[in-house]
Amino acid sequence: MDGKLRVRFAPSPTGNLHIGGARTAIFNYLLAKRHGGQFLLRIEDTDRERSKPEYEREIIESLAWLGLKADEEPIHQSTRLENHRKAVDILLASGKAYRCFLSSEEATEMKKSAMEAGDDNAFRSPYRDIDPAVSAKKAEAGDSFAVRLKIPEGDTRYVDGVHGDVVTPNFSVEDFIIQRSDGTPTYMMAVVVDDHDMEVSYVIRGDDHITNTPKQIMIYEALGWTPPEFAHVPLILGPDKKRLSKRHGATAISEYRAKGYLPEAVVSFLTMLGWNPKDERENLTLDELVEVFDVSGINKRSAVFDEQKLEWANGEFLSRKKDEDIAGLLRNEYDRRVAEGSIPAESEKELMNAIALLKSRARFPEDILDYGFYFFRDPDTIVDKDAAKKRLKDENTPKYLEKLAERYQSLSEFTEETAEEALRSLAEEMEVGGGKLIHPTRIAVSGQGVGPSLFELLVTLGQETVVRRMRWLAQFLQDHGTPPQLED
Repeated sequence: MDGKLRVRFAPSPTGNLHIGGARTAIFNYLLAKRHGGQFLLRIEDTDRERSKPEYEREIIESLAWLGLKADEEPIHQSTRLENHRKAVDILLASGKAYRCFLSSEEATEMKKSAMEAGDDNAFRSPYRDIDPAVSAKKAEAGDSFAVRLKIPEGDTRYVDGVHGDVVTPNFSVEDFIIQRSDGTPTYMMAVVVDDHDMEVSYVIRGDDHITNTPKQIMIYEALGWTPPEFAHVPLILGPDKKRLSKRHGATAISEYRAKGYLPEAVVSFLTMLGWNPKDERENLTLDELVEVFDVSGINKRSAVFDEQKLEWANGEFLSRKKDEDIAGLLRNEYDRRVAEGSIPAESEKELMNAIALLKSRARFPEDILDYGFYFFRDPDTIVDKDAAKKRLKDENTPKYLEKLAERYQSLSEFTEETAEEALRSLAEEMEVGGGKLIHPTRIAVSGQGVGPSLFELLVTLGQETVVRRMRWLAQFLQDHGTPPQLED
């Protein structure tokens, strides 16, 4: 493979770009970029009833979001009907195809009769070998006909990039229709002509197309064209090992985008779903994937989609981002919460503090605002009720909190080192384990039982805020004997 390598992704705008289609697009893109080739986009919009402009827009926007930019302007299959028909005419003129004047009902009945008679040969129309001049006169007289490819004898062979040698006995392939009775070419014909005219040299697509490939190779050979190389990718399965569908949850890329997934996480996860880089690495960026992608790494078996693993990957990529980039991702939601009053105005410093301390613990950008609410306001309730029941049950907890708050208030320098030293020295004086102070302090300042490094958190929140929150919880426990809103 070299710079002449040209691949294509050819979605139909009859629905949104789904997980399986996106993975196919990614594989094609990676192959092209790995070898300095071109990645092309063809919109197969010949199904006029089901094709919608909004679906096409969604597909193109989703590809752009994933970082898969086509190297040329998209081609619409619907604009190429004349090219398809010209190729059909060439096949008719060469005797490689023929007009079939059977109705669909007649053809179906003949196939049924042959099957009942035990004939293993695929369907051959009785019009296959009539005199071309007779066929032309019937057509000129207005008799309805479809055009069928005349399947040659022998076998059709090719080497699949995933499955290896594939051999199809031609007797098992019927003389299939390449142009319907209304004059419109079939998918099988259109795809071959379009790929040839676009100079596509490698086709990566789903396993559901593998039975189409021998037929398309026959069309290439009948036209005297060189077929591209092919690789057929196994389907993606749901957790129940059935083909991934809406019953398993979200399947459209736009849905995952709306849920807060990062494009680099989706690209990495989908690439690794049925492919491996032949080492132990995970969570590779698009550029890193380009450097190592090889079709030989695609597995022959179907992969199972695991959204929990995708969430984990999303968190990994989120933790790598610069704080200011995460702030950009959160801008709209942050502004919305400021407008509704759940976040005080002019909380930019608090936002950046929350990002810096929580990005390594979050799975989604908005988690930082949800779990990090305490960066913006005092916690007036305990979020982690299990932690509160376990860590605040000691009747001496109010005293511990109050004494530590007093120590903290007296510190002339409030650093991670001085905060930790004050806590541990107080625990030693009171002859209690450090946990008796550490856990209630964390709950007091954040309302949660887990989080970032406690002393880093305390310094980030600030001395005054920490002391105030500790004293508030100490007083509440003293007055009520139970943590805030923990009656159940």
